Amino acid sequence: MTSNQEGVRVDKSKVAIVTGAGSGIGRGIAQKFLAEGWAVLAVEKRADFLDQFLADNASFAERVVGMHADVTDRDAPKAIFERCRAKLGPAICLVNNAGLGNAKEALATSDDDWNYYLDVNLGGTFRMCRRAIEEMSGGGNIVNIASIFGLVGFRGSSPYSAAKAGVIGLTRQLAADYGPRGIRVNAVAPGLIVTPATVERIESNKWLTQALIATAPLGRAGTPEDVAEAVFFLASAGARHISGVVLPVDGGWSNTRFYPDL
Repeated sequence: MTSNQEGVRVDKSKVAIVTGAGSGIGRGIAQKFLAEGWAVLAVEKRADFLDQFLADNASFAERVVGMHADVTDRDAPKAIFERCRAKLGPAICLVNNAGLGNAKEALATSDDDWNYYLDVNLGGTFRMCRRAIEEMSGGGNIVNIASIFGLVGFRGSSPYSAAKAGVIGLTRQLAADYGPRGIRVNAVAPGLIVTPATVERIESNKWLTQALIATAPLGRAGTPEDVAEAVFFLASAGARHISGVVLPVDGGWSNTRFYPDL
C-alpha cells in the first residue's frame, strides 16, 4: 500500500494510467477502473475536460489524480509516470486511449495532417509504451486503443486508419518482445462509439449510420462503457494468459458480412 496526496492508502497492485481520460471512451475507461477499486492517474490534454472529470468523480477523490498533459510532448511519458509513482504508486497498467479521429482521404490529406495524425495516434502511443516497459520492472500490462479502421479499410480515413493499423502492429510486436518480462500488451479496436465527439455525426450523417450501424449484426452504435468493459477485462487477472490480442468492440461489424433485412 502507498498514500496519495491526501494521505489515503492506495492499493499498489491496482494502479492504472489512462490517457485521454477527460471525455468519451477514455472517461468511460477511467470510471470503470475507479468503480472496480483501482487508483487512476487520469491524463488529459484539455484542462476543462480534466476539471470536469475530477469534479464528476469526486467520490473517488482518494484514488484518482488528474494530470494535464499532451502525449505528443516528448517529455510527457517520463513526467506522467513520475507523477503516478509520486501520487499513487507505480503503475501496473497503462491504457493508451489519447488519439484523434475524423480524418480525410489521401488526396485531401496534407503532409502536415499526415504527420500530426501519426504522431497523436501512433507516436504518442509508442512513447508511452516504451516508458511503461522501462517502468514495469516487475511486470504489468498495457492496453492500446486501436480501431476497426486499423483492421478493415474504410472510406475517407487514410492517416487515421494507417496510424491505428500501426497501433495494432506495435501491440503484437511489444507482446512478443516483452512477454518474457511479464508484460502483457493487448489492444481494443472500437467501432462507432457514441461520444460527445461523434454524436452529431451519428445523428446527422445517414450514410455513416448505414455503413457502420445497419451493417453490424447487433445493429447499434457502441458506448464508452462497452469499450471500458473490454479494456478492463484485458487489464484484469482474468486475462492473465492473454497477450498480443486485438479485440474488436463493434457489434460484429469487422468480422462479418452482414446485410440488414430490406
